[in-house]
Amino acid sequence: MLEKIPTPTAREDLRILVIDNQGLVHDVIASALHEIGIKHISSVFNAFHAKRLCEVRQYDFVLLAFNVSHDKDGFHLYEELKHLNHINDTTTVIFLSAETSSELVNCIVELQPDDFWVKPLQRHKIEVRFEYLLQIRYKLHKMFYCVQMGEYATAMYYAERMLKDDSLNEYHTRIKRVIGDCYLKLRDFGTAEKYFRDLLQQYNHAWVHIGLTKALLRQDKLEEAQTIVDDLLQRTDTRFLTYDLLAQYFIEKEQYDIAYEQMKEASRLAPRNIERNRRLWDLARLNHDKSGQLTAVQNMAKFAKNSIHDSPHLALNVIRSTIDLATSLGGEQGDKLTKRAASDLEDLKQQKGIQGQLNDQLNIIKARILCLQDDKKGAEDVMTGLSANTEGLSLDDSLDKMKAFHELGMREHCLKILDKLRLKIEGDTFTSRVINEYLNQESIERTEIQFTTKELKQMAAVNYKENRLQPAYNNLRQALTLSPKDKQIALSLLKVIAQIHLTETLTKEQHDTSISAAKMLTQSNLNAPQTEKLNQYICELNLDVVKEAQPELAGVLATS
Repeated sequence: MLEKIPTPTAREDLRILVIDNQGLVHDVIASALHEIGIKHISSVFNAFHAKRLCEVRQYDFVLLAFNVSHDKDGFHLYEELKHLNHINDTTTVIFLSAETSSELVNCIVELQPDDFWVKPLQRHKIEVRFEYLLQIRYKLHKMFYCVQMGEYATAMYYAERMLKDDSLNEYHTRIKRVIGDCYLKLRDFGTAEKYFRDLLQQYNHAWVHIGLTKALLRQDKLEEAQTIVDDLLQRTDTRFLTYDLLAQYFIEKEQYDIAYEQMKEASRLAPRNIERNRRLWDLARLNHDKSGQLTAVQNMAKFAKNSIHDSPHLALNVIRSTIDLATSLGGEQGDKLTKRAASDLEDLKQQKGIQGQLNDQLNIIKARILCLQDDKKGAEDVMTGLSANTEGLSLDDSLDKMKAFHELGMREHCLKILDKLRLKIEGDTFTSRVINEYLNQESIERTEIQFTTKELKQMAAVNYKENRLQPAYNNLRQALTLSPKDKQIALSLLKVIAQIHLTETLTKEQHDTSISAAKMLTQSNLNAPQTEKLNQYICELNLDVVKEAQPELAGVLATS
């Protein structure tokens, strides 16, 4: 148990920072707080001034408007202040906003502020609510201090004592939530399960249901968790938290395809979280979803603007993902994306200091664009002098360099980079596990498959036209390995297999491949001509394919 717990700051010594771009808001808050004995109130109208004040002193309370200024919103400012330790575990944070959309509320809930006040603010309500938060700060101080110090058993000791104090009745719900969180932190999941089940007899709060679901998932009690998950995904106040929880569960179980679907839903409901979009990008790469990769990095670039996450590297990754998608598509769509990538690259080069800072990265992207434009000689000239050395390069820079070498047919350089990257990725973090799996996947594919999806499709078309069916089959099978969700490749593959079947008996591999391609297509959204072709090939090949509907996300635990 902690030997000494410091006393909380006295009311008259508390320092309050109000960050809002509306003068009336400052007047109402200051007036209300002065009325209840708060003396030290600082008011700022923009993010720049807020950061300057926080550099000078630490504040006990920060009241932060979601719309601070045109260049930075409260979400980004909160992240920055927390990153700089101007907001820490002892700071009481209150968000202010006139907007109450579900997307905004989800984003704010994720930041876990102490309170959320909806504008327009009323003086009396400010006094009542602030006094309540102040009393929490004083009366529950020992419990919260122990939680902040990671002394969860001691925190529970104080919490249990507080629950016996009738004068703290109005805080009992908050105290009980802390106890539940402590059980989970201590990894006592069996006790946590019983605790949250008992709480459900009293409360229908979102945190009770989420806590019980966490405890059940940690014990792999999937059938019991399933019923709760089904209900939580129907509730607006728990849907986002449930998707996020399921994503983390399936990542830990290394079921990355299911985790990806959950993460997409969580990101859709709360899109501003850069780290989640980063994870979404990693999962999209692992699941060969080139379109999903591009969407994720575009969201990262969009929501990171003017935040601590903003960086030229985000723009680089948008161009890289555009090239990846173009490489998988080819044709008119691929050409359109290639032009967009080239245009975005030129725009990025015009930014001050970019050329000197990211010269090698820009050249590698240029080489990849030239490959897409069928100018491999030009691409080789750009890459001249670049070795497989990845010293000083980020993971994304190294992966892009590896792809450039692969697209030029320089397999030794490509595989050397993959080997070096695998040595760098260690640990049990999300990034290390997912990226290590991705690198293993890349290593197999880059070793066995020497061409891009676009090149394989072109080769297959030529081989089919010349009636070289087996080479066309091999080309398309490899193309589908690289782009397993590509409906057109799958249809072309079935077409070739159907032609082979006219003159000879299919091998087991060809039969299994046709079943796999047909199953993927039955689970995809096809237009009328595509559906007609699919049914034709299924009939010609006499495939026993039962249309398997994609499992509903609500039932995903039962199907896993």
